Amino acid sequence: MKRIVLFLLTNLAVMLVLSISARILGVDRFLTANGMNFGMLLGFSALIGFGGAFISLLMSKSMAKWSTGAQVISSPRNADEAWLVDTVRQLSSRAGLPMPEVAIYQGAPNAFATGASKSNSLVAVSTGLLTSMRRREVEAVLAHEVAHIANGDMVTLTLIQGVVNTFVVFLSRVAGYLVDSFLRKSDEESSGPGIGYYIASFVFEILFGILASIIVMYFSRQREYRADAGAAQLLGSTAPMIDALQVLGGRQPGELPKTMAASGISGGMAGLFSSHPPIETRIAALQALR
Repeated sequence: MKRIVLFLLTNLAVMLVLSISARILGVDRFLTANGMNFGMLLGFSALIGFGGAFISLLMSKSMAKWSTGAQVISSPRNADEAWLVDTVRQLSSRAGLPMPEVAIYQGAPNAFATGASKSNSLVAVSTGLLTSMRRREVEAVLAHEVAHIANGDMVTLTLIQGVVNTFVVFLSRVAGYLVDSFLRKSDEESSGPGIGYYIASFVFEILFGILASIIVMYFSRQREYRADAGAAQLLGSTAPMIDALQVLGGRQPGELPKTMAASGISGGMAGLFSSHPPIETRIAALQALR
């Protein structure tokens, strides 16, 4: 969850900075000086959209460390840290990956993997997860995060984010231009965009950006299923990952799943904005692999 939320927030912030910079430099005025130039606007939108997504990707590891206070284990200080580093090393070797950085941060049970590439990645685990799970279950969570790296999920989501960003920038400018044209329809002598264009396009960019996150979250949920399956493959069994999910869901390993309705985010608007599927459906998907 942290990995996706941080990425989306960073992306939105970078997008807004790039858009404001373009306005200050007069790019928007140039695009609308003689009516909306849709071809040039699309090219401009792709530049801003993919630029924002890839800048966010390059910042992802640093932002994750800063926001969570994660401390990279450069030299293990105790047996638990040594086990953690060694387990990530073994899992990465099985997945054919270079050794990622390993970090611990203070917080509730959680873990995430991030980074700009397979050779520049980070696996971070919370103290809450380490104290609430047995090593077999922690290993499953680590395998899940290593599978994210092996599957190239951050790059995949970056490309998806770049596409939706392009449409966000494009549609917000078009909507802003239409609003501005409506407000100034009686002013025939004016040329170029007015204040209505700048305000409306800025507001629409934020609104469309939030709505676009639904698309990114959908693909994020699909990648979670794949990472679960990847963890099972790395460990040679679905049982450890199922047990880990049951602990995260507040149940003892081996306990029968609750009903779907009990998951809280199994449907409705909350489900649309969730980066992870309900735990029950993830367990069911793993059970189907047996």
